[in-house]
Amino acid sequence: MEQMQKVALITGAGSGIGRALALELQSHNFQVYVSVRRDSQLNELRALGLYPLLLDVNDPQALDLAIQQLEQQTTRLDLLINNAGFGAMGPVLDFSTAELNQQFQTNVFSVIQLTRRCLPLLAKTGGTVVNIGSVSADFVTPFAGIYCASKAALHAVNTALRLELAPFGIHTVLVQPGAIASAFGDTASAHAGQLLSAQSPWWPLRDGIAKRAAASQQKPTPAALFAKKVVAQLLQSRPPRRIRAGYGSWALPFLAKFLPDALLDLLLRRQFLLPENGSLKLKSD
Repeated sequence: MEQMQKVALITGAGSGIGRALALELQSHNFQVYVSVRRDSQLNELRALGLYPLLLDVNDPQALDLAIQQLEQQTTRLDLLINNAGFGAMGPVLDFSTAELNQQFQTNVFSVIQLTRRCLPLLAKTGGTVVNIGSVSADFVTPFAGIYCASKAALHAVNTALRLELAPFGIHTVLVQPGAIASAFGDTASAHAGQLLSAQSPWWPLRDGIAKRAAASQQKPTPAALFAKKVVAQLLQSRPPRRIRAGYGSWALPFLAKFLPDALLDLLLRRQFLLPENGSLKLKSD
């Protein structure tokens, strides 16, 4: 009897990591559904042989409609890759409540909501949930604290899901990328530019903030190479619980774990142009 084609769903697949993973899975004969936020991307992705779904992961109604469309077109889901996310950059205390909510809604809460909605399809196949975390969950830097916190939260959610979904025969894998060539740095830089104002106490440190926003694109691993390494491990009969791939994905967590805090602080202050302790003064009204 002919084996049914396996099905994958990848969020945030308009470019970068998401698209590279989609094309790599397609080369392994997966039927790949991809979520994008803009109508303009639909035809382009169809031309690549992918199955695009218009979906903003932060819109519950759009999420429900997209999964209904998926259920109408297929009866199974073998692989859910929660990739959609962004990096909010800037000093922690400059973030408004709305900006904090947006970072955690996109990077954490939407993952929970989509995985819940896909649970029946995943249980049918004994599928796999893949959460795209970040080296930044372990290697926390100045001017990226909120992004780092959201990815650390996602890592914690992943661990809990790994234990809670196993009784249903569903596997859970955390992918921890390092620096990957993508538009991530451009998006992060744009966000940092919007967040930081001349009224911020950290305005004199704007060069360091800009440097941190662009840091993910220093010696980046090509997205296609990253995808090939990740998919090769995902398709093993027993995939690992955690997959590290990309420049710095092993070294940076190692440094964060084993370097003394004082030395790590010194290195980070130098890297991101932070002045000596006590050298900045708050402006008085």
